[in-house]
Amino acid sequence: MKDRYIATVDLGSSKIALSVARVVGEDVQVLYYRETPSDGVRRGSIFNPEKASKAVKEAVSAAEEELGVKIRQVVIGLPRCGIRQEIAIASTERSDAYSCISQDEIDAVKNMALDTYPLEDEEVEEMYGAVAQSFSTEDAYHYSEADVVGMPSRSLEGEFKVFVGKKKAVRNIDIMLEKAGVAEAAKYFLPLSTADAVLSPEEKENGVALIEMGAGVTSLTICQDGILRYYCAIPFGGRNITADIKYECGFTEVLAENIKMAFGACMPERLQNMSEKTLQIRDEVDGSSRQVTVKYLSEVVTARVKEIVDAILFKIQESGYADKLRNGIVLTGGGANLVNCGNLIKQMSGYNVRIGYPRARHISTSGCAGISETSAAASVGMLMLASADTHIDCASEKKGSATTSNRKLAAASTEKAPAEPGKETLFGDDEIEVVNPPKKEAKTVKKQPREPGIFKWTKKKFTDFMGDLYDGMEE
Repeated sequence: MKDRYIATVDLGSSKIALSVARVVGEDVQVLYYRETPSDGVRRGSIFNPEKASKAVKEAVSAAEEELGVKIRQVVIGLPRCGIRQEIAIASTERSDAYSCISQDEIDAVKNMALDTYPLEDEEVEEMYGAVAQSFSTEDAYHYSEADVVGMPSRSLEGEFKVFVGKKKAVRNIDIMLEKAGVAEAAKYFLPLSTADAVLSPEEKENGVALIEMGAGVTSLTICQDGILRYYCAIPFGGRNITADIKYECGFTEVLAENIKMAFGACMPERLQNMSEKTLQIRDEVDGSSRQVTVKYLSEVVTARVKEIVDAILFKIQESGYADKLRNGIVLTGGGANLVNCGNLIKQMSGYNVRIGYPRARHISTSGCAGISETSAAASVGMLMLASADTHIDCASEKKGSATTSNRKLAAASTEKAPAEPGKETLFGDDEIEVVNPPKKEAKTVKKQPREPGIFKWTKKKFTDFMGDLYDGMEE
């Protein structure tokens, strides 16, 4: 069987995530995953195709150079924000009441629902996707798709959730790809594929809310009985947290983002003695210095995260599934990396919360850095979905070049170790020093109760990271 390649682009407000996988039969091996800064994208939608195309073209060129392939097409996700969901119903009378319903008839009813659903303005709106909710026959009601296939009936009726978005947002994707010099292999409605990549079958069956916190958009996907029941998105995310740090502390946007990634945490009361530490930022250009305490930084982060979570919890109540989430909440996306973010959501909502990493079923990700992180959930979802479509083949090996697998092995053997964290690699022209508070006289204190295991783990990770960062910056 001929090998084929899948290339996906997750175009976000702050990053472009480009992944390439090779498919051999049912084996899917991820060969490449890189996140690079995006441009021309706001709230998950392209507003400047010219700028966005340059960023995508550079990302594609870097992948081609490393892998020795020519990427002709890419799979790309549709915008996450500005989407409304509606109910569409379609029915048909069957010619033979005693024959069994086939999958083709199910698909025909689904297409009928999409074709006949009245858009408010066809010049402005477009169907992004549809999800079957239930099917009914002449004597059976609200069956799942799997149950209704094979049943004899005189009639068939289907109820679908249809997701409607802006047509201009899709056109901007087409313009961007044309300017970047790559074709479209497929466009996917990301909530479906991301849920498949992150959630377990048990979670989707029992009821779960998937929160994906990106840079410009935070989305909510609710699954129950194995079906996507509700989706919405709000135009707030990690970039808003960065902006708050920038304005509250008087930093540049780059410095604010890097400080958020290195020291950002929710719930300052849970940081204990870490909250007493001070970050001292010295500008090498003019010699000036500024200070900000870890506690104050955490207060700024927590205030914005609370606003985002409040909005999402309101949407959960609005969905009508608030009391059906037996498996609670799963948090994914880049925002899931904020320390104590999951604990804050649990405290505010009362649900059990876990961090959702890509499950990567049927996909080999060994040796591909970054693909197993929460920020790669959408990319893994697109890879899984595209690998099932045998018509998608996005790339071919360049003539006269080493094979992809050999080039990957050579790159891995010659790859340099990452530089020690420091002013050149992480914070640009600014040097950051962690200043410990003055030591107090020892006092006899009562032994504190043992911390929950998950907090103990996150605090240790946070403390070790800061210690390593400080050691790397000492002269």
